[in-house]
Order: sequence, then C-alpha cells, then structure tokens
Amino acid sequence: MKNYTSKQVIAGFFSKGFIYRVFVILLPALFIISCDQKHDQREGAPLKHHVIFDTDANNEVDDQHALAYLLFNGDVFAVEGVTVNATSDPDGYDTFSPVSDHYDEAKRVMQLCGVFDRIPLLTGAQDSFEEIRDYIHKPDFDGYEAVDFIIEQALRERNQELILLPVGKLTNIALALLKEPRIAESVRIVWLGSNYPEPGEHNQDWDIGAMNFILDVDVPFEMVTVRYGDPSGTDAVKVTKAQILHRMPGKGPQLSEPVTGRHGGEFYNWGDYSVELFKKYQMWGDPPGRALFDLAAVAVIKNPSWAENYAHPAPIFKDGKWVERPDNPRKITIWEWFDIYGIINDFFITMDNYVLADRP
Repeated sequence: MKNYTSKQVIAGFFSKGFIYRVFVILLPALFIISCDQKHDQREGAPLKHHVIFDTDANNEVDDQHALAYLLFNGDVFAVEGVTVNATSDPDGYDTFSPVSDHYDEAKRVMQLCGVFDRIPLLTGAQDSFEEIRDYIHKPDFDGYEAVDFIIEQALRERNQELILLPVGKLTNIALALLKEPRIAESVRIVWLGSNYPEPGEHNQDWDIGAMNFILDVDVPFEMVTVRYGDPSGTDAVKVTKAQILHRMPGKGPQLSEPVTGRHGGEFYNWGDYSVELFKKYQMWGDPPGRALFDLAAVAVIKNPSWAENYAHPAPIFKDGKWVERPDNPRKITIWEWFDIYGIINDFFITMDNYVLADRP
C-alpha cells in the first residue's frame, strides 16, 4: 500500500477532478437555494398601491399638488391612469368649466412631472350622474373614455385591489359601477369629499346623485372629509404661500421643452409651476396660505397613521342634509383628524427626493 504525505492528501482532495464532481453535484442545490432566496425577496417586497387618480384638475390648486405628490411617490404607487371630470373653474365656485380645461391642466402637471408619455390620461364626464346614466350603453356617452378605462382596469387580473382615488365629483366612478357592477369586487374607493356630518362641500354638491348611488352599492368606500373651518377635516392640512415660494422653485425633472401654464408663461419643471399657481390663486389666513385637501387623500393611502378613521353605517344625503341609517349593514370608512405636520413634511421631502411613478 502506497503511503501519502499530508500535503499529497490535501492536494488530491482539491484536485480538478474532485472539484468538478463536487460542482456538478452541488450545482442544482445551489440553484434551488438561489431561486428560493430570490422568491423570498420578491414575496417580502412591499407591494405598490395600484391607483387611478380621478380629478377636476383645473378647479383650484390642491388637485395639481396631489397629482404631483402621487406621481413623485413611484416607490409607493403604481399609477394605472389619470381620469378627469368637470366642475367649476378656478375663478368661481359656481362658474362652470368645460371638461377639456380639466384635461389640459392634468396634462400640464403630468408633462411637468415627466410622466405624460407613459401614463394614460382620459377624458371623463362633463355632466352629472343623473344626466348621463340612461345613456351608458351607447358607445359615445358623456365620459365614456374614462368610465370604460376604469372598468377595463378594474377587471384586469392583479394580486391586489385597484384603488380609485377621486378628488372631485364622483360621476366617473358611479357610472363605472352602474355600467359594470362586477368591479365592486376588485376596487377600493378613497374619495376626497363631504363635510360629513355637516352639509355642503364642493365635490359632494357637484354630483350628489353620484355620491348617493355609491353609498347604496356594496363596494369599499372611504370618505376623506373636508369639513371647512373644522380642525378635524382636510381643511386643516394647509401650506402657506411663503412655504411654496421658498421650497418649490426648480423641483422635479428638468424638461428640454417648456410647458405653457394655466395662466400663460413657460415652465421647465413642476416646482416653478407650483409657485406660479400659488402666486395667481387666492390665499386666506395670516400668514396667507391654502388647504391642500386632495393631497391628504393620497397621503392616508401612503401612510394610514397620518389620520384617524372609523367604520360607520352608510348614511344618505337627502333634502340638503345627511340622514343616518344606523341599521344599515353596509359600512363605509370615514377619515378625520389628519397629521398636518406629517403630511406636509412628507410632501416637501417627496418634492426633494422624488421617484417617478409608472404603470405596473
């Protein structure tokens, strides 16, 4: 029997042939481990919220800032599309504005945020739910582009709910539910609207019929309350004109071609347009400022701890007031008492460190 030195044994153990045999034996196991690790990473990764943002973008200044905040939170939201509807114009609560104006304003914001070429923008309803509902089976009814898009996206297979985020009147959403009731099983509606339990509020008053219809449909429905003059509503989520003028210039992607603003002028980034909007629009208070109502609706989806919420039997709005239905088994969620500092601070942090949203 041949005697081997310790060096010879070690050398033989790690010979090319031995290493090759070990590699062939262990390769499948290594591959399985690697795949399992990747699978675990995918499973553990937080899912983005899939959202359709529905807006009367040309109404005030909060819609534009809410849309930009959504589009700059691409690590949190996957934006399926933006749909528009018509309410008032920026110069008066009772002055009617064509839906094309709201489309144009949403388009400006999407261009300035650098996403217009990859996220769909669709025209929705000009008139009210009651005026349109009898015509929804015609191919070109008022608002069909937005309504059909909402239905199409809601019926797509995905591993999570589709969030419908209306920050104007509820016409497009109600028409979609009327035309295709099946979507109620796959959507979550988070609406910026109402002064509940008090009457009045812009988004509510422009289409009470649409709101009442949704209150009687078995669909997840959340009201992010406005409550003018009440610290418990989104009216309290204010930003001052001085803050915008100081913090916003130059924010966002820099464009090579300018975008013409609502009041004229040329803009190469979203931040400069934000400043322009605050310079042109009426401010209130001391110091002068403005509530960013719609921004809060985006924020509570991103971080539910930035407000309080509770389940409540769905009421109905009749004869100018809310009517409670305590025995109603259909519950809705009501949001109130918003973390003003948390929301506004996150808005400015997002503007400084934006991540562009995309379609999933």
